[in-house]
Amino acid sequence: MNSETWPTYITRVEPNKVLLRGYRIDELMGNISFSEAVFLAFTKRLPSKTEGQMIEAILVSSVDHGATPPSCQAARTVAMTGSPMNAAVAAGVLAISAHHGGAIENCMRMLIQVVDEWQPSGAAIETFAKGVVGEFRESNKRLPGFGHRFHTQDPRAVKLFDIAANLNVAGSHIQMASALEKAIEPILGRRLPINVDGAIAAALCDLGLPPELGNAFFMIARVPGLVAHVWEEKTRMRPMRKLNPYQHAYDGPAERSLADSKACGPAS
Repeated sequence: MNSETWPTYITRVEPNKVLLRGYRIDELMGNISFSEAVFLAFTKRLPSKTEGQMIEAILVSSVDHGATPPSCQAARTVAMTGSPMNAAVAAGVLAISAHHGGAIENCMRMLIQVVDEWQPSGAAIETFAKGVVGEFRESNKRLPGFGHRFHTQDPRAVKLFDIAANLNVAGSHIQMASALEKAIEPILGRRLPINVDGAIAAALCDLGLPPELGNAFFMIARVPGLVAHVWEEKTRMRPMRKLNPYQHAYDGPAERSLADSKACGPAS
């Protein structure tokens, strides 16, 4: 390799051939899901069936969360100026940071450290979790991945943990996250449920993903929702309107069952 050549372990492109981590993309097409392709790109290997299903659930869990999150506000604001789709969606992605989606990486780091300290200690997980919560309280720090501005019990977090258990991919990090949730109320005097960021963090830790990739899963998941909001802004709203995200009114379909939709054919 000469001084002007640099290595990449990701993709090789030749005439009539594209390889991702050594696999032909045209062979992967139709044989693996998008979530499995994401896992392959990130980890250099194809996931097991259960790993792929867990990643799929993680990506679906954060596809959208209404008009009030900063990423949506940013995307819609840029879209109303007449900027193109890519600029508006990029603005939304740039709003994903420490306090919006960024808690996944911080929670992963916290869970990894706590589990690494707990496992050799021989202490009961409930006792150890109480000590961790107490330390956070004494240092006046917030536990990343716990509490939500809107939900008193985040249904996405509950479902992710159920899926992880059913797929048999739940490990020590999900176990510790659950123990921390139980320890919070008697120590802090209020309930702070695991939110979707915390559940994603625990699941990714148990899948062996590094914390540095944690926020990437939120960004990948949220892009389709941002595209939908940008498209609605461009096709339904007037340009340069006054945007108050808390004054919106939903006028879409009434709540409906996925099972009923499958039985009746494609959803409208």
